[in-house]
Amino acid sequence: MLTALLSIILNIVAQATLSNDVELLFAGDAMQHRAQIDAAKRSDGSYDYSDCFTDISHLVKSADLAIVNLETPVGASGPYSGYPCFFAPSAFVDALADAGFDVFLTANNHTLDRRAKGLRSTIRELNARCIYHLGTYTDEAARAKALPLILTVKGIHIGFLNYTYGTNGIAPDGGVVVDYIDRSRITHDIAQAREAGAEAIVVAVHWGDEYKLLPNAAQKQLAEFLVNQGVDLIIGGHPHVIQPMEVVHSAGHNKDVLLVYSLGNFISNMKTRDTRGGAFVRARLHRHPDGSVRFASANWQLHFTVPAGDGRNYHVVPADSVDNPAWRQHAREFVRAASEIFHRHNREVPEFKRK
Repeated sequence: MLTALLSIILNIVAQATLSNDVELLFAGDAMQHRAQIDAAKRSDGSYDYSDCFTDISHLVKSADLAIVNLETPVGASGPYSGYPCFFAPSAFVDALADAGFDVFLTANNHTLDRRAKGLRSTIRELNARCIYHLGTYTDEAARAKALPLILTVKGIHIGFLNYTYGTNGIAPDGGVVVDYIDRSRITHDIAQAREAGAEAIVVAVHWGDEYKLLPNAAQKQLAEFLVNQGVDLIIGGHPHVIQPMEVVHSAGHNKDVLLVYSLGNFISNMKTRDTRGGAFVRARLHRHPDGSVRFASANWQLHFTVPAGDGRNYHVVPADSVDNPAWRQHAREFVRAASEIFHRHNREVPEFKRK
């Protein structure tokens, strides 16, 4: 009798954690230029980024899982630096995590800016905070242990993979591993994730031409390859500007795939019209009555980085809510250009409409 009752209770608890829908939120390149580092430095030598994300953290935390590209190595001690070789205080990671980001992508062209030492430092800081991360590893054994990264959200098992086109000509040394775009490795990783129980697979790719608002031929070819491999979401970064997004039907796998070419900058000190902001993308995964999990829908929302001033640090705000007079027109210009690209080139990925 007691055993039967316990079984019923455990079943009720298990069912309570399940859901037919999971919402993922993706943000673009989280960068740290010299001016941002200087703005965050306090008189006691510490760094404080707590003000950077207060205006959008509610959006990030509203998702079931949030993912961001960490485009700088980080460490507990300096010297810190901005472009061209980034290295930022680990307090930046704290602020991103406090804002609600759960998964950090580290495979990008700046991940080796401080060589193997900086890569290891970044992983050490992320591990110390128990933050999920992928894309770079201290050695092959660490990669084998870390992958496949499968996170269970509301009962849905989601696999994550992350690759970059390159690392600015700096080769990995000291045994560290960067996941470069390699089709044979990607094919193996996808199969391994499926075998380990991933019901949906997200592939984040650092690719494309910087500052170009439309994808190049190589991006399109790799996207086609990934669709044919049966992945469910393809999320791109690197151009530092937004690029279109679309829903592609995979005939071979009889399902739709979300393809996002570039989310643009999440936070940075870049100064041209198209680099001052980026897009959040919300993607919904749905479990069907037959038990299968499929991508169901997605939408986008623009955000804008307001530079430090008037007693505030650099801070990200919804792009249609910039109230700083000095930056309101810049935000409008960013919104106009980005919206034009999305409205002209997006396929089945509409703008998020606030209620």
